Formats: sequence, C-alpha cells, structure tokens
Amino acid sequence: MDRLTEMEAFATVVDQGGFTDAAKKMGISKSAVSKHVSSLEARLGARLLNRTTRRVSPTEIGLAYYDRARRVLNDAGEADALVTSMQSAPSGLLRISVATDFGVNHLSPVLGEFLAEFPDITVNMVLNNRYVELISEGFDMAVRIGELEDSTLRARKLTETTKRMIASPSYFQKFGRPQRIDDLNEHKLLHYSNQSSGNVWKLTAPSGEKRQVRTAGWLTVNDGQSLLNACIAGLGIAYLPSYLYNEAMEAGLVEDAIPDLPIETQGIYAVYPPGRFTQPKVRAFIDFLVHSFAEKGPQTW
Repeated sequence: MDRLTEMEAFATVVDQGGFTDAAKKMGISKSAVSKHVSSLEARLGARLLNRTTRRVSPTEIGLAYYDRARRVLNDAGEADALVTSMQSAPSGLLRISVATDFGVNHLSPVLGEFLAEFPDITVNMVLNNRYVELISEGFDMAVRIGELEDSTLRARKLTETTKRMIASPSYFQKFGRPQRIDDLNEHKLLHYSNQSSGNVWKLTAPSGEKRQVRTAGWLTVNDGQSLLNACIAGLGIAYLPSYLYNEAMEAGLVEDAIPDLPIETQGIYAVYPPGRFTQPKVRAFIDFLVHSFAEKGPQTW
C-alpha cells in the first residue's frame, strides 16, 4: 500500500477520534481505513492505536509518530499547492513600497503596461521615503536604491544609477565652485532628511580615499524631487541620483559641483521576502521591471 496514504489514514483517525468519521473525512470505506492503518502498524512493527468498543486513541508510540506524520502530510499538501500556484496565471493584490521620487518618475509611467499584461493583478503602490519592514507591514516587495541593509531579504538587481553633487550655474556664479571635498564646508548644502546616516555624504576622493562630509544643511527635505527643484533655483548643492538629475543636467539647469571626483554608482533592486517559492504575481512584476529598465542606466535616465 502507498506509504503516504497509510500515514494519512492513521492521522485522520487520530484527528477524527475513530474509523467511521475518518472514513467520511477521506471519502473511503471504514474497512479501507482499517486496512491502511493495519498495514502501517505491520510495516512499522508497532501498535499505534488503542482500540476499544467506545473509542480509539493513539498509543505513546502512536502519538509520537502522529506528530511527525502530520508534518509530512502538511508538507506534501503545501508541495501540491505550490505546483498548482506556479502553473496558475499571476493574480491577486500586489503591495509595493517604493521611494516617492523614483515611484513618481519611473515606476508610475510603466504600471499601465504591466496591468494591461496581467489583468488579474491589482496593484497597491505605496510611495514613501522611509525604510519599511516588508513582512510585518504586509508588503509583497519593495524597490530599493543603494546598499541593501537587510541581508535576509531576497534581491534582484534591476539597473543602476549614479550619484553626483550638483548645483545650478547661478549658484556657482554667486558662491563659487568647490575644488575639493574640504571646500564643501564653506558651501550651502541641501540634505535629504530620510538618509539612515543623517546629514552625511559618503564621497570618494580622486585618490580613492573614502571621505565623509558632515555639514549642517541650508535646507533639509525628505523628497529628492524637492531637492532637485531647490538646486535648479540656486539654493545650494545637493547629492542626488542620476534618475532625478539627468534631464536637468542635459538641459543645462544643473552642473556637476566637483567634476574631478569619481562618480558613485548605486544599484536599484527589487527586494522581497525570503523563501524557496516566489509568488507568481511578485515574479511577474520583477520580470516586468527587469525588462522595462533594461535600457536604463546612469547615462540614460
């Protein structure tokens, strides 16, 4: 007899408290359930059930076997469900967390194409500029930029961006242009308030030395687009990613503050909870983003 069927029959008898109810639960005859259990006991060489005219209960050995058998049966059920799910069309609610500036400028414009391709998926995209806990806050995935802090999450790289210190030509005319990193102490800096490191810029000197600039900002705001607007208005120097400043730089509205410095490159990632199985809706959206951003990069935003 099939070993898994024997285990299922035994576990169902324990769950239901008897052979009659177990037979109804499994949709087979009472005698078939009895044969499965007897075959299991014979194969194991142990009595698993105490049988009386009034009730059926597991023996001490039977109770220990039940705990393991129930786990095996649950895993088998999950395995079956996994195969079914992986073959089904992506569907359901997809909750995404993404930084406001990236979401508005680059994710929102492509969502229509994704929803047209996967009509059974509904998207709830939450734009915020804080680090969210995916599992505890109920998100399926997030798009994150830069160094990944949580190593327990799974991640897939979508593309890259660069970061530069930029300001408007009018700012440089009024306050001069810094020639080296130390000169930044004398300039008006515009800071992003949601950085985990606070008002600290991590820069690389031409020599390759890693430097940190910790200077009070003339303006601090929690939105990258607002910082870019402040730059264009001549309010100071900001340290921003190319997906924000590229068009403004091509139009001559902003310039590189210290062109001789090495350009910092950051990855843009889709992150999602750990596990061997990725939900079809999550896998579909990540594949879509990889395709959508295939031609994007530091110089092509």
